[in-house]
Amino acid sequence: MFLFSIGADAYVRDLFRPFEAEGIELGRISSAAHEQYRIYLESGECEAVPAGRLRWEEALPAVGDWIAARRVDPNLVWMEAVLPRRTQFSRQAAGAAISEQVLAANIDLALIVCGLDGDFNLRRLERYLVLAKESGAQAVIVLNKLDLCQNYSARIAAVEEIAPGTPVLAISAQQSVQPLETLVRGRTVVLLGSSGAGKSTIVNGLMSDQSQLTQPVRASDSRGRHTTTSRMLLPLPEGGAIIDTPGMRELQLWATEGSLDQVFEEIANLAERCKFGDCSHTNEPGCAVRTALETGGLDPSRWESYRKLQREVRRHQDPAGLKKEWKAIHKAMRHHPKYNRK
Repeated sequence: MFLFSIGADAYVRDLFRPFEAEGIELGRISSAAHEQYRIYLESGECEAVPAGRLRWEEALPAVGDWIAARRVDPNLVWMEAVLPRRTQFSRQAAGAAISEQVLAANIDLALIVCGLDGDFNLRRLERYLVLAKESGAQAVIVLNKLDLCQNYSARIAAVEEIAPGTPVLAISAQQSVQPLETLVRGRTVVLLGSSGAGKSTIVNGLMSDQSQLTQPVRASDSRGRHTTTSRMLLPLPEGGAIIDTPGMRELQLWATEGSLDQVFEEIANLAERCKFGDCSHTNEPGCAVRTALETGGLDPSRWESYRKLQREVRRHQDPAGLKKEWKAIHKAMRHHPKYNRK
């Protein structure tokens, strides 16, 4: 019944059925860091090692994945297969190569946490909303540190304006997380947000203990100190599970333009009214986007945010175009006085 309490419903059991055999158990990844894994089995938690074919097929598991596992000894299992995912949160992996990094899998609900102090950033929220939309999970925005903000009503209204249809909750996690308790019960939840937003404090409140260390943020900019250093799945006391993620200084998108257009729906609707289907929204006649910008119908900062995220999306969808862009940058650098000294 333990695995059922953290999400092993009839759907998951059906996925596991083709892998049922002597010595094979169902499990769920509880932590993953630098290819070191731990896994929940019905009998408890232990270490796990991926089978060679998972490496060969580049199908390494992520936190939240359901696994067909073979017991090696009481403290170790061999991960034979990763079951198909319902949802997954991904970002572009760090480094020059264009590749996907799965942050968490099989998520029902994404709590996008943003502080109402110096952490408050509408543009970052838009980025996380695109990530959540691409994942397939439901998103809820949690505005934390209500007690530290004098003009919270204006900030809440600003968030509701950029995220129509997405629930927005304002809380002070240091005092109470009660508004979240019913929302998360029985579901697999991931917390997303920058370091210092209060994710670990929310986890502690929902877990009814101090399972996650917390540290004060810097007074100068309200940024945190990466208290959580790896992704971990923690069973919730009343059923369900929660995944805490390290605060990310930079979150490069791994998404489609469809998800982007759903988050920026008003811009997508304007673009459909342009005279030309391939309108670049720069100087073409009959451009509904430019008209909205000129008449005040579209916030310029919202438009710039959309364009920035759109460029990121298109880069990972068109690696050849990205390579061409970098070649042009390197060529320009060769002719720049700063880099061309003899």
